[in-house]
Amino acid sequence: MPVEDGSTLTRADLAEALHRTVGLSRNEALHMVEQILARMSDALAAGENVKITNFGTFLLNDKAERIGRNPKTGVEVPVSARRVVTFRPSQGLRDQVAGSLAP
Repeated sequence: MPVEDGSTLTRADLAEALHRTVGLSRNEALHMVEQILARMSDALAAGENVKITNFGTFLLNDKAERIGRNPKTGVEVPVSARRVVTFRPSQGLRDQVAGSLAP
């Protein structure tokens, strides 16, 4: 389902697609989208990776503390250790996105 304005797919867009495709009420569809996103967020916060077959994997990476540099002033500042989330698309998603550029 293409996004109406062509820029960003939102929670509301996902809920609307569920409403039209599955026949759930708009409130039920939005609640389902919220529950799925909450479960994914909770899993990541608990240190679990999230894998969605034929879509991709959300991976947790721990970054060590390092010395960074303020690009404006050149002053060195410590950057604290942190955990970041990265996304690795599946081969199927990569192929689909690459194919969307074909004429």
